[in-house]
Amino acid sequence: QVQVVESGGGLVQTGGSLRLSCAASVRTFSNIVMAWFRQSPGKEREFVAAASGRSIFYADSVKSRFTISRDNAGNTVLLQMNSLKPEDTAVYYCATAGPRAIGIWSRASLYDNWGQGTQVTVSS
Repeated sequence: QVQVVESGGGLVQTGGSLRLSCAASVRTFSNIVMAWFRQSPGKEREFVAAASGRSIFYADSVKSRFTISRDNAGNTVLLQMNSLKPEDTAVYYCATAGPRAIGIWSRASLYDNWGQGTQVTVSS
């Protein structure tokens, strides 16, 4: 079973930055899609960003502020979050999917393995 582990959450003021990290125990990391979702209380899980070996896709709400990157050698994916806003407050989840998720990045049901989540809190 694939293990997905996130780290890097915390408390930051509005306008600040945080970097999340996700490690996945997969045999062929380069073949999978890695994504970040988030969920705040009372809301549905929301797509944030995803990366395959060749493509990257962002939700409109985070475009130009967040950057997703992959380290295929280390089986990790990072999410650099800048210019954070209070509405970015949520539990952030890392997830993996096969190539079928390419082009349909935001559909949570396509992702097979999920981490336990890491809390990001942005104070106003």
